Amino acid sequence: MTASDFVLGFGEAGWGTALLQAAMITLSVALTGYAFGLLVGSFGAWAKIKGGVLPRLIADAYTTVLRGIPDILVIYLFYFGSSAVLTPLAGLFGISGFISLPGFMAGALAIGLVSGAYQAEIMRGAYRAVSPGEIEAAIAAGMSRLTMFRRIIAPLVLRHALPGLGNVWQLVLKESALVSVTGLVEILRQAQIGAGSTGQPFTFFFAAAVLYLAISSFSTWLLRQAEGRLALGTRRT
Repeated sequence: MTASDFVLGFGEAGWGTALLQAAMITLSVALTGYAFGLLVGSFGAWAKIKGGVLPRLIADAYTTVLRGIPDILVIYLFYFGSSAVLTPLAGLFGISGFISLPGFMAGALAIGLVSGAYQAEIMRGAYRAVSPGEIEAAIAAGMSRLTMFRRIIAPLVLRHALPGLGNVWQLVLKESALVSVTGLVEILRQAQIGAGSTGQPFTFFFAAAVLYLAISSFSTWLLRQAEGRLALGTRRT
């Protein structure tokens, strides 16, 4: 057994368990941020397509600003800016002391808002790609708005948007490494801790790369399966 094998083992002196726990935190941050971004992005796409002047202006400003600011700066603004808001606010209720968002929440919110800006544009483009004829046929068949959205619009929009949304997920997964600046011990932070403690930086950073690649590869496989299922209808026709 080599020194590297021992260091990455699952015994008392190994770092394998810590790295896997960090991988779970990475996945949790990425999934939470992505889901929040999907929610925000859906409202942003609706505002750009169906909203009035004010909602459209707000959505345009949101996507422009969030896509133009470095992601790590957004994380810093949430993490450090939250204390500037929450501490005085808590003081109004007689609560003293320093208050800020936890690293997980700050990171997930920041990643979610950034990814939501991209997801809004993807879903807007996907909606524009839906054939007007299919919507007109649904109206002619007497479908209600809710039924038409559930049976016609949503599946078609998802079919067009899924490749782009899959790319955003891969970006979110990599951006989760930036959350380490808040002190959250995800994969990259755990690799840094292990490298500093053992003096074997290559071993730990290589292990971190393998973990990211494993999560990314499995995600890619799942997305391809989903794309294949959504494409079944078009293949038959």
